[in-house]
Amino acid sequence: MAKETVKTKMHVRKGDNVVVISGKDAGKKGKIIDVDARNSRVYVDKVNLVSRHTKPTKGAPQGGIVKQEAALHSSNVMLFCNKCGQGVRVAKEILADGQKLRICVKCGARFDK
Repeated sequence: MAKETVKTKMHVRKGDNVVVISGKDAGKKGKIIDVDARNSRVYVDKVNLVSRHTKPTKGAPQGGIVKQEAALHSSNVMLFCNKCGQGVRVAKEILADGQKLRICVKCGARFDK
């Protein structure tokens, strides 16, 4: 029987700069290149690299071993604040027109434009 997954809200989005806080790549920084909201997983550029053995194809006639990013659970990454220079928690700020913005808890810098 297949495990049912439910789409969850996440504190990070595609394009965010994050820092990994646990696991073999703890301390590494990178940009989120893809998000799997159903499983609460993110793919971070040049983080959590795994080796994949590929067969020769028309696109890659040589084949061989390819390094690619594997998924991380979203709880293992924190949003990186350029002003603070470290991973930070996020708070919500609601503007007068009803728009919600993410802000840094430590310094108040805005992540959303």
